[in-house]
Amino acid sequence: MNLLLLSNSTQHGRGYLEHAMDTVTGFLPAGGRLVFVPYALADHDGYTARVRGALAGAGIDVRGVHEGGDPLTRLGEADAVFVGGGNSFRLLSALYRTGLREALTKAVGAGLPYMGASAGTNMAAPSLRTTNDMPIVEPPSFEALGLVPFQINPHYLDPDPASTHKGETREERLTEFLEENDVPVLGLREGSWLRVDGARATLGGARDARLFRRGSAPRELAVGADLSELLATVPAFDSRA
Repeated sequence: MNLLLLSNSTQHGRGYLEHAMDTVTGFLPAGGRLVFVPYALADHDGYTARVRGALAGAGIDVRGVHEGGDPLTRLGEADAVFVGGGNSFRLLSALYRTGLREALTKAVGAGLPYMGASAGTNMAAPSLRTTNDMPIVEPPSFEALGLVPFQINPHYLDPDPASTHKGETREERLTEFLEENDVPVLGLREGSWLRVDGARATLGGARDARLFRRGSAPRELAVGADLSELLATVPAFDSRA
């Protein structure tokens, strides 16, 4: 697998993908055709134009997977694919509807570089179960692409001890997930990303991450950490502790 999985596409005070631009342009094939999957937002044309504008200066040719006919044909023409953020339920539902879920799994498994951000990063996990999003639509299944065998929680937020909000923290929500499922969860704080190159997985970006496992306290992971061991995970869903 050749993956770049961003926690977020927009960092506070910076333009779209600006915080990760050197990594993004280093990951994507120079002069290649990047197919963008915009289905996490309703405005597919506007979303694609935003990505095209952000990457124009790097000489990357961006084409929307929805533009000009069959999405599967567009994917087949790609040198790399970028699945953008938005609502994860809407995105996964569209991947099923268009046939892209199966096609992406096969193409990326055969070597097509895959970049995801936020919801697009959620798609790389086995299941939708650790998304932060509201289920505004109902996909046929929670089963995502399974490009990595563990779960990811983009936009991970640390508990705020000064907060008066009484709803569950992100840490509590992920702990609940682990009560019902025995699958590690990588909490990617904003500004961080996961790079997978074959059998090696590395934490990148500007902020550390947090790893959640059943039966143990959350563990801090420093930028640059080797997370390759997670690629050997055998996930067990619906496995109550």
